[in-house]
Amino acid sequence: GAVASAVARVTDAAQSFPSIIVNMAVLALVARPGVGHMVLALSITGWVGYARVARAEVLRLREREFVTAARALGASPTRVFFRHVLPNAAGPLVVQATFGLGAAVLAEASLSFLGLGPGATSSWGALLDQGTAHLLRAPRLAMIAGSAIAVTVLGFNLTGDWLRDRLDPKA
Repeated sequence: GAVASAVARVTDAAQSFPSIIVNMAVLALVARPGVGHMVLALSITGWVGYARVARAEVLRLREREFVTAARALGASPTRVFFRHVLPNAAGPLVVQATFGLGAAVLAEASLSFLGLGPGATSSWGALLDQGTAHLLRAPRLAMIAGSAIAVTVLGFNLTGDWLRDRLDPKA
């Protein structure tokens, strides 16, 4: 209906802005950004992927036979949504969350590398930035922080792939 259409338009509008630029603008408005500011900045643009996946899944699932059967048996729209549609849409959202965690780690590290993060001691991006100052003498300083970021993101992505395989009802 009208609400779904309005949410879709807001999602499209939010997705039209580059997320790193929006994150930088939010953090630049704060004199001393902290962890809460970083979470807020990442949340402003991070919800878009979840909204798009959720909308696509609900639109796909509402046409399935089990939803039609539940409606034919007299189930209310609320019951159909919470009992049939939402549990079946949860799998793709969990997979999206694992991929989103990897993207959030990269975004946080990027912003901290640029000096917009919560501090020098609480971010791999800030540690990577500090390691680049000593790159010719001690490259391991930058390589350790960069490797930690890469392994963490890879771990989240592999977990997402594994969950996608396990939660796929067609498999």
